[in-house]
Amino acid sequence: MRWSLRRISAVWAAKITEKISIHIFRRQGAAWAGKIALKICPSILHELAGQVGRGIFAVCGTNGKTTVNNLLCAAIEAEGYRVVCNHTGSNMLNGIASAFAVCAGLDGNLKADYACIEIDEASAGRVIRHFRPDYMVLTNLFRDQLDRYGEIDTAMKILGRVMRQAPEMKVVVNGDEPLSAFLAMDSGNPCITYGIHDPVRACDPFREIREGRFCRRCGTGLDYHFYHYSQLGDYYCPKCGFQRPGLQFNACNIEFGKELTFTVEDKRIHSAHKGFYNIYNILAAYAALRTAGLGGKHFARVAGSYEPENGRMEEFWIGGVRVMLNLAKNPAGFNQNIDVVMQDENIKDLLIVINDNDQDGRDISWLWDVDFERLKRTATGSVMVSGLRCSDMMLRMKYAGIASEIEADVRKAVKRSVREGCGNLYVLVNYTALYDIRNILRNCR
Repeated sequence: MRWSLRRISAVWAAKITEKISIHIFRRQGAAWAGKIALKICPSILHELAGQVGRGIFAVCGTNGKTTVNNLLCAAIEAEGYRVVCNHTGSNMLNGIASAFAVCAGLDGNLKADYACIEIDEASAGRVIRHFRPDYMVLTNLFRDQLDRYGEIDTAMKILGRVMRQAPEMKVVVNGDEPLSAFLAMDSGNPCITYGIHDPVRACDPFREIREGRFCRRCGTGLDYHFYHYSQLGDYYCPKCGFQRPGLQFNACNIEFGKELTFTVEDKRIHSAHKGFYNIYNILAAYAALRTAGLGGKHFARVAGSYEPENGRMEEFWIGGVRVMLNLAKNPAGFNQNIDVVMQDENIKDLLIVINDNDQDGRDISWLWDVDFERLKRTATGSVMVSGLRCSDMMLRMKYAGIASEIEADVRKAVKRSVREGCGNLYVLVNYTALYDIRNILRNCR
């Protein structure tokens, strides 16, 4: 093991900062811990990543990163390996540095076989300067935080540069999503695909926003044999021949409702996850595991017992009231959240919290691309809006024809929804409200 006084100091500082943040200030301390560690030892991420024994996974994409990353980590640990992981979803450079530093020993060295690192697309270029992943898992590319990322082209250019800088990195990509699939196939990197080969459910082709509606090779509008949601499905270009690639990991015999069930290779996977989109998340983790040469003997058990956390379909029980908390930060993700709400045939209350802090994106025009009108077709009790942009959210609900009430104070909104509701509450929030609301819900138990 390599010894470095500066690295040891950085590791100790990161560990202390994280504990102070969590136990005293009750805030996530990953970003601050990583920032301090990098300040003390600028090469700490490069040095610790170099001590990972078998391989590093980078999990990228607009939606699903945290779920895929944490499930992949759990699956690798079930195989008996030690894994570094940024579980909390702190996915920019400071948060990633913190994950490595906090996992290191007090001697400043890291004993890990694998690393599962969720990486924000806009930060991928900065992270790749410190280490080269062996695998990239690319979930999907949707329009997200326009004032921060710009259009999807910006994220595609950044990820394309990352792939070219690590030409031996294997890219595990969602073949059903045309933007991600084109980017991976065009990169020249080794490419492994996963997806859902056959149609599963009927979809209204005019209902959802499709981000990747034009062929990235020639600009012609893509046609579809069928699609699953948003732009995901069996697409092809009628002009240049670009089409969905063959799927090396295919989910078949799919059942969804109270739980998700599907078969991949010879394994039958059961999961308590809600939402059709989670088939892709589970499949992505499985494909990554197998691409790394691991057998996945315990994967079905891990997927079946995996408990969502960090506000990704996370369930709370508060005095007999069931609360489902989920992140909803862009049109594609929010529409899938609405699908989950509508799958619940029982009466339910809905609390939507929208902020516009820097991490959320100041531009909230995306709310008008979410199909809130569908909520009129499900049994809802009360609908409450909260957060910094609660008035905008209330206006959007008004135009959707849905009556809502406003409570700007998030703490009061949560407590009122729990206390006065029907006992079945869905809380949908964007980024900066997530951690505060998780704390409120945990303290209400």
